Amino acid sequence: MPTIVVDVMPKAELLDPQGKAVSGALSRMGVDSFAGVRIGKRFELTVEGEVDDALLTQVRQLADDVLSNSVIEDVVSIEVVE
Repeated sequence: MPTIVVDVMPKAELLDPQGKAVSGALSRMGVDSFAGVRIGKRFELTVEGEVDDALLTQVRQLADDVLSNSVIEDVVSIEVVE
């Protein structure tokens, strides 16, 4: 069964307090290889049957309307994984 993966991230111009907390923890652990950390959401939608253009259009609409908050988040990718 194919799975549609939707990734949602906070808008780049907004603060990400969870990412900042993880970044601070990494720094305290002596890990200084990363300039920053941002934390987002991943949705996996399992599909019974085939994924066609109509279904992907529906997923894009759901991603914008339900899975993300367009005021503070961006849908950064929608991918079909077989």
